[in-house]
Order: sequence, then structure tokens, then C-alpha cells
Amino acid sequence: MKIALIGYGKMGKAIEAIALERGHEIVLTIDAHNTDALTADNVKKADVAIEFTGPHTALENLTKLIRFGVPVVSGSTGWLEKMPKLLSEISQHNGTFLYASNFSIGVNLFFELNKKLAALMHPHKDYTVSLEEIHHTEKKDAPSGTAITLAEQIMEVYTEKKKWVNDVQPAAEELLITSKRIDPAPGIHTITYSSEIDDITITHTAHNRKGFALGAVLAAEFIRDKKGVFSMKDVLDL
Repeated sequence: MKIALIGYGKMGKAIEAIALERGHEIVLTIDAHNTDALTADNVKKADVAIEFTGPHTALENLTKLIRFGVPVVSGSTGWLEKMPKLLSEISQHNGTFLYASNFSIGVNLFFELNKKLAALMHPHKDYTVSLEEIHHTEKKDAPSGTAITLAEQIMEVYTEKKKWVNDVQPAAEELLITSKRIDPAPGIHTITYSSEIDDITITHTAHNRKGFALGAVLAAEFIRDKKGVFSMKDVLDL
């Protein structure tokens, strides 16, 4: 499979290494120094594009890729309020798109555990729920996309929680996400249910970027010959 990498930082290079190990070919790399190379002619050399950039460039990059007709995997965070615009482009151009806030197989299993635990805990009103996420200091957005996904899953059960808040004292109807930036942590996410009697905590700790990179490549392999909008639940058959 021929892959275009849109975003060639630490994550892009980790994806490249896994893709090459799995016998794929990287035919295009785009970073901040060659954004003008993101053209239809260059992109059409690829079977799939994998996009990991930032909150300020993701929508523009993804819109171009969909219009160019290439299936796209994206892991950029911090832009999801603009997702309806992209979904309109995908519908208009009969595109192929897979988004995940986190591509790690372990994290996607953790998502399922989070939903199950929230359902078990919700009837027990003595417990308060909160989240914490820790990432390296180069991460540009806070809270992390993974933390937001975890919070939204909890709020689907805890319907009395109307929104999440970040690093402020929460009101009764708010769910607290605490964000910390500590090197070299690639990602630690913790959900805690706390009462006067005890605490119940689940944590996912990433040791490196390999899990994220492998998941992104598996996602690219999955969508290559498909049309529509997908998630890691489809890739992992969850």
C-alpha cells in the first residue's frame, strides 16, 4: 500500500517506521516546510493518506485530501467542533474517512472499559467522578482528545453532567478534566471514582508512540478500499 503522511513530526515518523515494517511504501511526506506540496497530483500517488497535524491546520488539510479523492485517516485533535463541515465534504465527494482521538488498540479497549465502569458506578451516588490526563510539554491542545472522548462517554451515562471543564473547580453539573504537561510522558489517562470510603481508579499508560502508530496503519489498511465514515471500533470490531 502507498501512503501519504500529512504531518511528519514525531508521530509521523513513528507511523512511517511501522508502515515500512509492514511492507508499505511512503510516497509523500508533508510538514510545515513543504505545505505547498499538498497537491492533487502528489496525493493521488497514494492509496491512503494519514493526517497528524494540529488544530489550526487539520480541517484545511482534510478538506483538500477528501476533495482529491484519497481515503484519509486522521488523528489530529483540537478541531472537532468543525467536524460537521468536513462531514459535508465527505458526503459531497463520496469520500472515505476514519477519525480517532487515539489509535492505540489498548486505548480503544480502555474506551469500552470506561463505558462499562460508568454504567456500573452511576447508581452509586456516594462516588464522584473525575478525569486526569498527562502528556509531554510539546502537546499543543488541552485537554487531550482522548480525555474528551472519555469524558463524553461518561456523560452519556451521567446525564446530570452537562459539560466537561478543564482545570477549574467544577460545579455539580460539570465533569472535571485535569491536564498536566510533564516530559517525557506520551500519554496517561486516569478516571477516578472517589468516595469517603474508597476510590476506584482505571488508568491507561502509554509507554511510547508505537501503539498509536500501529493503530493508525491498521486503520489505513482497513479503509483502503471502502467508502464512508469509520472509527477504530470498526477496525477492531468492537
